[in-house]
Amino acid sequence: MSQQPASASELAGFNPHFLTTTIDLPTANAEISEDLVQLDGSPIIDYTHFSLTLSRSRKLARWVGWNIDGSRMQLLSRTGINFTKDPRIPAEDQAGNDLYADNRLDRGHLARRADLTWGPDTEAAQANKDSFYFTNITPQMEDFNQSRQAGIWGRLENALYEDVELDDLRCSVFAGPVLQDEDQHYRGYQLPVEYWKIILFEQAGRLTARAFLLTQELDRLQALMALDEFRVYQVTVTEIEERTGLVFPDSVHAADDLVLPQSSSRSPLSETSEIAW
Repeated sequence: MSQQPASASELAGFNPHFLTTTIDLPTANAEISEDLVQLDGSPIIDYTHFSLTLSRSRKLARWVGWNIDGSRMQLLSRTGINFTKDPRIPAEDQAGNDLYADNRLDRGHLARRADLTWGPDTEAAQANKDSFYFTNITPQMEDFNQSRQAGIWGRLENALYEDVELDDLRCSVFAGPVLQDEDQHYRGYQLPVEYWKIILFEQAGRLTARAFLLTQELDRLQALMALDEFRVYQVTVTEIEERTGLVFPDSVHAADDLVLPQSSSRSPLSETSEIAW
């Protein structure tokens, strides 16, 4: 039986009111707004516990936003769940198995499956299935996966829960690829090599935003010439906007209060203990 999303009424998507502070979804600047796939007249595509916008030209998400409720998390198996295209969206607007078959590209989740499987049994199970739609998947290149720093990237949310006393064990996350014109062409697609993530959480009712970039070089000009391994940098929300063409709401900018040195003097993270929460 083919995988189907829940009905529109059941797909709550990203909840802007999940935390005490309202966190609205990012928008696209004028340059990329016309490139977003529309579903029922909106560029916002909702799933269980997460939402995203999809680039028509790149056939990949521009951003994915999701909520995590650490107090109601369930450990669910992925057995029997296949990667599949979302039937609500034209197949030609989504990267699918033709990109990943018979090569060493990984199907990488943007919204982590383990972050989404919370709530009542049926809700958690639907989120588990929804995470496998290709709209939530990006191609991760072999050198990306082999980088010794990629492990930090996968542990960012875990590190937050380990190091910070979160209000109600809740946080919200935005993440996505950096889609650059210079990205490598392959099988009719372009493969992103940079990824970003913004983690939002509250302590004593105060919202904090922390932004991260997985890249070879923090300086964009050098990044185009880099042959080095990928590194994880702590950056600002404004830097993410400059790289992606996205615009984040004022509440997110106000919560990004970490003072960072100039990019040329910034060091990559070597351990999660170096993160400034």
